[in-house]
Amino acid sequence: MDPLRFDGRVAVVTGAGGNPSLGRAHAMLLAERGAKVVVNDIGQLPAALGYPGVASAEAVVEEIRALGGEAVADTHSVAGDDGAAAIVRTALDAFGRIDILINNAGVCRVVAFDEMTPEDFRQSIEVNLMGTVATCRAAWPHMKAQGYGRIVNISSGSMAGFAWQSAYAAAKAGVFSFTRALAAEGAEAGILANSVIPGALTRMVLAAQAETSPWIAHARDHMPPEAVAPAVALLAHESCPVTGECLESMGGRVSRLYLARTPGFEAPGMTLETMAERWPEAMAGADPGLFRHDSADPRAWHIKPYVPVEGGA
Repeated sequence: MDPLRFDGRVAVVTGAGGNPSLGRAHAMLLAERGAKVVVNDIGQLPAALGYPGVASAEAVVEEIRALGGEAVADTHSVAGDDGAAAIVRTALDAFGRIDILINNAGVCRVVAFDEMTPEDFRQSIEVNLMGTVATCRAAWPHMKAQGYGRIVNISSGSMAGFAWQSAYAAAKAGVFSFTRALAAEGAEAGILANSVIPGALTRMVLAAQAETSPWIAHARDHMPPEAVAPAVALLAHESCPVTGECLESMGGRVSRLYLARTPGFEAPGMTLETMAERWPEAMAGADPGLFRHDSADPRAWHIKPYVPVEGGA
C-alpha cells in the first residue's frame, strides 16, 4: 500500500501543546505526512487540575519544524465563539485554507457529583462540548465553500458512564451525538465527521491518577499517545471511508463503537403491569459487554484528591 499523505492539506489540532499528549501526537503525525498544521493550545489550565508541566503550542511547532514540517502556533481558547474563530483565522492567514479540524482540547475533573461545583461542571461542558461546537461552526463555512472537509472530534469512554466523571461524561456523550449530526448535514458538502475515543498516557491522565497506580505503569509501557494517532489520521485523510462513525483506539487496539437496540416487544394495550411482566423481553438480546467500563469503582483508578477552582472558570 502506498503511504497515505496529506500534502496540500491544512490541519488545525486543538489542545496539541502538551507532552505527552494526544493532540501533539496527532499534529506530529499529520505534519510528518505532509500536512501544514496549526498547533493550538492555551498553554495553561486552572491550577487545581494539577496537570504536570506546561503545555506549549510553540514548543510543538518547533519540534515539527525541526523535522522539516510546516506548522504555526495558536494560543486562543476553544471555549467561546471569538476564540474558535481566531483559531480558524490563524489557519487561513498562515496557509490560506482549512481542510482538517481535530478537536482534541479538553479538561477533566475527576470528582464525586455532589462535590463538584456548578462552575466546574459548566466549565467542563463549555470546553469539552461547546468548544468543539464553536470550532466546528468556525470551520464549517470554509469547508462547505471548498466542498471538502474532515472533522475528527475526540470523545471519551467516560460517555458510557464512569463514576466521578459526570460532567466529563455528559460533555463527551454530547460530542459523540453532535458528530453524528454533523455527518448527516455535511455529507452533501463533502464534509466527513467522525469521532474517536482514545486511551493513552497523557498529562490529563497523569493529573487524575496517582503515580503508584497500576494503570499508570501499564500505560507507560503499552499506551503511548502515538498509538492513537493513526486512527485519528485515517479519519482525517481524503480516503476516509466513513462518516458519522466512532472508533475506540488505545494501545494499538482499534474497534468500532456504535449505537444498538434490543428487539424489544410490542403491547398495544400497554399498562404498568405489562411493562413489569415483560421487562425481560425489553432487555433480551443486549450484550452487557458491548460498551462499558470494567470498573465503576473510582478507587480502582487511584484518583488524586480534588480541589475545586475558586471563583469558577
